[in-house]
Amino acid sequence: MRLALASAVLLLGAAQPALAAPAVSEVKVSIGPKLAEKVDDLGQREFDILSSQLQRSVERRLPPRPGGGTLELVIEDAKPNHPTPQQLGKTPGLSIQSFGVGGAQISGRYVDAAGRSTPIAYAWWESDIRWARYGSTWHDAEDAFDRLADRLAKDQFSDGSKPRR
Repeated sequence: MRLALASAVLLLGAAQPALAAPAVSEVKVSIGPKLAEKVDDLGQREFDILSSQLQRSVERRLPPRPGGGTLELVIEDAKPNHPTPQQLGKTPGLSIQSFGVGGAQISGRYVDAAGRSTPIAYAWWESDIRWARYGSTWHDAEDAFDRLADRLAKDQFSDGSKPRR
């Protein structure tokens, strides 16, 4: 059973209804300070992988188009399902076959073309270890990114209500 321990929270702005997903011209992804502290443990390469995976997930569901706003996302925390190469090199006895549950926490904001800002906060952590051994290093974090991207694509950013579940 998949359980979102900290589910989506999208705080929404203006009160006019919209009929389509938000227009996004640019998606910017960065690593937050809490996750950046883990660089010696996880490795810089992993941050690059996580950033590109989040950007790809969002752009797949919200393809950039002219005249839209900017989506600024920060990966605040992430936990791998399998050890990263750096973790394997630094920890004697750790195996590539080691596994655990993972996930990710993302924050940020959407700034529309008029300059109005809408904060975004999302976290999803897997709670069932049964499938962890079969996924990639960042499988659960990728799931969190895909779930956020789905919610962003469904959200209108301007109807004043919570996102559809």
